[in-house]
Amino acid sequence: MRSVAPRILYLSVLAVLQLLSTPSAHAQSLPLDRAYLQREFHAVDAFALDANPLVIDHAARPNQPFSVTGERGAILGQQDGSFELWLLPVKIFHNAKLSARLEGYPALIDLNAQAAEIEVRPDHTTITYSHAAITVKQHMFIPRGQPAGQATAVVLFEVHASRPAAITLSLDPSLERQWPAPNFGRPNGSWIPAGTGGAYLLETDNPAFFGAIAMPQATHGDIRPYQERPQTTPLTFTFAYDPAKDDAHYYPLLCSVADLSSTQQDRRTLLEKTFAAGDHVQSLYRSTADYFAHFFDQRLTAHTPDKHFDEALQWSEVAIEQSKIARSDGAGLAGGWYTSGDSARPGFGWFFGRDTLWTLYAVNSYGDFTLSRQALEFLISHQRDDGKMMHEYSQTAETVEWTKLPYLYASADATPLFVMQMEDYVRATGDVAFLRTHWDNVKRAYAFTRAHTTAGAFDNSQGTGWVEEWLPKLPHQEIYLVALDQQSSEAMSRLAALMNDAESSASAAATAKSIAMLLKEFRGSDGMYAFSRDTDGAYEHVPSIFSSVAWWNGRLNLPDANQMFAAWAGSQFSTDWGTRSVASSAAIYDPISYHHGSVWPLYTGWVSMAEFRSGHTLSAIEHLRQNMQLAWLQDPGFVTEVLSGKFYQPLGRSSSHQLWSSAMVLSPAIRGLFGIETDAQQHALYVHPQLPADWNEATLNNVRVGNDFYTVTMRRIDSSLEVEATSEKPTMLTLVAGSEAPSSPQKSSTHHMLRLPLPAVEVALPVMQPREGEETSELKVVDQQLTDRRLTLTLEAPVGTTQQLKVRTNSKQKFTLHATGGELHDDGLQISFEGTPQPMPKYVSKTVTLTW
Repeated sequence: MRSVAPRILYLSVLAVLQLLSTPSAHAQSLPLDRAYLQREFHAVDAFALDANPLVIDHAARPNQPFSVTGERGAILGQQDGSFELWLLPVKIFHNAKLSARLEGYPALIDLNAQAAEIEVRPDHTTITYSHAAITVKQHMFIPRGQPAGQATAVVLFEVHASRPAAITLSLDPSLERQWPAPNFGRPNGSWIPAGTGGAYLLETDNPAFFGAIAMPQATHGDIRPYQERPQTTPLTFTFAYDPAKDDAHYYPLLCSVADLSSTQQDRRTLLEKTFAAGDHVQSLYRSTADYFAHFFDQRLTAHTPDKHFDEALQWSEVAIEQSKIARSDGAGLAGGWYTSGDSARPGFGWFFGRDTLWTLYAVNSYGDFTLSRQALEFLISHQRDDGKMMHEYSQTAETVEWTKLPYLYASADATPLFVMQMEDYVRATGDVAFLRTHWDNVKRAYAFTRAHTTAGAFDNSQGTGWVEEWLPKLPHQEIYLVALDQQSSEAMSRLAALMNDAESSASAAATAKSIAMLLKEFRGSDGMYAFSRDTDGAYEHVPSIFSSVAWWNGRLNLPDANQMFAAWAGSQFSTDWGTRSVASSAAIYDPISYHHGSVWPLYTGWVSMAEFRSGHTLSAIEHLRQNMQLAWLQDPGFVTEVLSGKFYQPLGRSSSHQLWSSAMVLSPAIRGLFGIETDAQQHALYVHPQLPADWNEATLNNVRVGNDFYTVTMRRIDSSLEVEATSEKPTMLTLVAGSEAPSSPQKSSTHHMLRLPLPAVEVALPVMQPREGEETSELKVVDQQLTDRRLTLTLEAPVGTTQQLKVRTNSKQKFTLHATGGELHDDGLQISFEGTPQPMPKYVSKTVTLTW
């Protein structure tokens, strides 16, 4: 815990959606502007904030965003400290800013211009403003587990000043429901005094929709009388800070909002509950601090030689958790978060089908089965009668005729993904009862895909596959959808077998085999698989990464794909921060388009997983690390939605806290690099590690197989990799090498062991960090081929550069290494790419061979 320093003033900004109750009879008998004059409304005693060990701390970057989100609240802003605050699904205010005046110091201090540092922890985020005469810290958090009808978002201002100061918080009232709900104009604010402070009562053109913003020991700013010309002006609270008497207190700003069933009398109730909420600030903070203090007690964590790697995994799990939105009908996952500005759209802060389903592979991998069930049940609740799964559902969908708008079932891919994800969930958990409960939903989803096919495979006739726009026209049947359909059919076969439906199992297996044959026809003469197939059977051969999803589950492998993997790993697809959707040589390539050449961490994750599945380990590790480094690029701890394909910079509208982007750190790391997958019904833990060559050991905590938890340690011992799974109590478990069929479970034990052979020679790439605004310039491993005594690498690098690789040998027996195309030095390999360096990197290829 942090100690509360002397002579510190906290001002808290607390946003709470209040449950309504009856105010006192005395308050009811007085006009509103006099009802709360005698009410106690004061600052509360300060309390310490936790020092959670997971932290990102660096200089504030005013042009970059931050997000603090949770079950029922969101604080979204820029690192200059300006922010907007949501009591989901209502935006209470936006454009909140701070300024200060010091006694005897005539200059107005714009505190946002003095933003110096941002510190992000799972339970709170702090922005520090630093001026020679005053320091202010802005602590922000979202409480957890509040009763239905109460959503909170909290900001604490901690003040140190050399002399008395007057601090002003300015904000633009919004009282705006998330799109597409109808809204009722910008609210007016009238001042209701209470004790030494008061509240702005916000009222809209709808008398049943109102809210309040209150602060103790504060005065209000200018309020335009009704007689004046209509004009929207900020609301301000100004409080006085005196270092001689105002130490160690929180001064809360409390916000509340009523629902549309409220009455005129409910304004008094709302205000009373708003003023009373300040008594609970500490318990609200403890709800989130205590939760995240134990967040990793039963979720997977890693301990490797790379601390950055370990923390990236933890931040990704936090990012997914903080995308969960609680509702009266359950909980769902929001697609992404970003400031809304003047709109009612906070990034993608509402529910998406395919975003959730891709993400749940990561959730199953780190063991939060409760979240997986909640998210699946939310999607199931919005399944259409004909079996199609939902695409998009706003937090205010119930306020309009959502089914008549084009969003709910816009895409087609959520339907096969749902069947795939149900199988993955059942394998990870062994929860056949959940499958049995929702077997009809699974059957209807699968039947929907079978009812809309071309050449026997799911097509785009029922919604978009992946791309939502394409040149010169939208595709008829994307390979992306066909590959998902094949894996969905395989999943359906296995699920039907679990349900003792032999006929359906056999039929789905036959369909999967047929679609796998169809996929072979997408391969072009250049070795690339086509993007799509048209109604006339012609193929569109735009070089893209979308066929990479064929390797997702590890059972489907497109044949003769080495040329395609080489292309993905090379500089035409691979930047230093991820993978472009299409090659830079493609006619439609546009690096700042949404689909025609930008970099999505989602795509990078797909490609990384495909590379791990197919043995292209070096490129897979690089792509995984590129996704990981993004947690430190923009919104600290979170991974952005989309970046330029030309320069290392997110697009301006990219959601900075994107759900599936964080998932694509976890899935390739856990299932790819560590090679960990589970089958709870078989008590089997599949392991196929592909660790970086410069790692001697790695440990995973809380690897979950059904209801059992294991610590899995991987150690290099001479020419073997020893894999040990330990548990606190004896369990039945079979450790399975790669994709082998599991044998009978080992005897019940607390220790389970497996040894895997290592190659005689391995290489590792140096860990690089691109700089913002730069173009791609790092080494690319285009291909790797290993035989008994030969390792052949095909490399790309800018002409005129010299590159270094680390070399590792895994054998007790000494042998002599020989290099062709490079020079061996100590434990490293140096490769020169001859030529004259260019102002803009020009990539050339070179083959290097190690023999022994």
